[in-house]
Amino acid sequence: MFKLGRLREDGHPLHSWSVGRYLGDLAAGDRFVMWVTGTGGGLVGRGRISGAPTKQPGSPVEYWQEDPGDRWYAPLVMDEWLKQPIPRQRFKEDARFQEKSPLATLFAANPHKVTAEQWAAFEEAFANVRDEGVGPSWHLQPGQSIKRKALHDRYGGSRQGGISKCAKSANVLLFTDPKTGHQHGYYDEWAEDGTFHYTGDGQKGPQSFDTLGNSSTRDHVSLGLSLRLFEGSRGTVRYVGEFAVNPDEPYSWAMAPETGGGPLRKVIRFHLVQVGSTTQPPSVPVGCAYRVADESVEPAPAQPALSDIELVVRNLTTHRKLQNDLAAAARIGGLDVFSPGVADPDFDLGWRLTEDDLTVCEVKSLTPANETRQLRAGIGQLLDYQDRLADRVNSVRAVLWVEREPTEARWLALCERVGITLAWPGREDDVLG
Repeated sequence: MFKLGRLREDGHPLHSWSVGRYLGDLAAGDRFVMWVTGTGGGLVGRGRISGAPTKQPGSPVEYWQEDPGDRWYAPLVMDEWLKQPIPRQRFKEDARFQEKSPLATLFAANPHKVTAEQWAAFEEAFANVRDEGVGPSWHLQPGQSIKRKALHDRYGGSRQGGISKCAKSANVLLFTDPKTGHQHGYYDEWAEDGTFHYTGDGQKGPQSFDTLGNSSTRDHVSLGLSLRLFEGSRGTVRYVGEFAVNPDEPYSWAMAPETGGGPLRKVIRFHLVQVGSTTQPPSVPVGCAYRVADESVEPAPAQPALSDIELVVRNLTTHRKLQNDLAAAARIGGLDVFSPGVADPDFDLGWRLTEDDLTVCEVKSLTPANETRQLRAGIGQLLDYQDRLADRVNSVRAVLWVEREPTEARWLALCERVGITLAWPGREDDVLG
């Protein structure tokens, strides 16, 4: 038996759940409700599956009554915890649970399938709890715009600042503004690992987790709060989507100037991952002004060996120089070069031939040891970018720009078959023409 209540009391987030059935049916984006059995049990929360199940040891093992050994676990993100369970009796009296009810088979392995009508009953229960004081349900879809004043009137929170914890609802509102953020030392951007790095709260002096905004962002899962990211900071803002701190590396530290170009100080960089779909509608433009990649890479102090440090620095420096050199060549050729906006997938750079015909580019350094892995990753990323941008522009061309010619010629043919242009320095005309 897993001690879920104790886990939450100790302030730990829930990242996965043991599953024993329907393993092939579980996929990222699937929604679920969490149910606790026994006296005082009932409906306690809901969330989304964040990936395919994997077999692994019981974790954290100290919250199991007995070590369960290796089991299948589905990774997940909790969207909402209820302060009090909604009791089982409420659903037993509902006609939608009279036949084929999952409540009658709770002793069986998880998960339990429900009908569309039963799912609607669970949704209604959450809505009723909010009506009784938890707060209004979320109504915005990615890409929709709203006046910031109206947003706070509905959900609560401060009308100023970048991080706003809501008093009326279980949300933390995050605002990123590429136009004005840099003057306050806020350099929000997509990172090379696919996470969005969001600068913490505090314009002067070193940032810390003593502020409500930073602590609630870091602990949003255990607090039962949803992170809602918006583009813009004043007037009308645009909803990008729901995000969560990366459970493997929630944040890092960096140096940035104070407001108005003041002295450098220590800032928090939250590593955010998308929850579910954040697909933007056709009306949202792609890209923002090109951001030059910083080629002055310094080794991290905690790397295990000197050779590993040198390799990491070498690969990052090479990647960023490749990116900047290609951007410079594109600008010389008269092309409109851009970086991804906060609402876009995290490609490295892009350029426009016309307003509705654009190219997105993924850059990869290559070494003999990582060549195959890098090329595979680049192809997969570009196909994902094309698919996610297909509804927003007329034509999306994909370019995989690598450090040198691959050792195996098959990669050229493979890229050509899937509609990707593979090229390297010296072949600029192949991608910029």
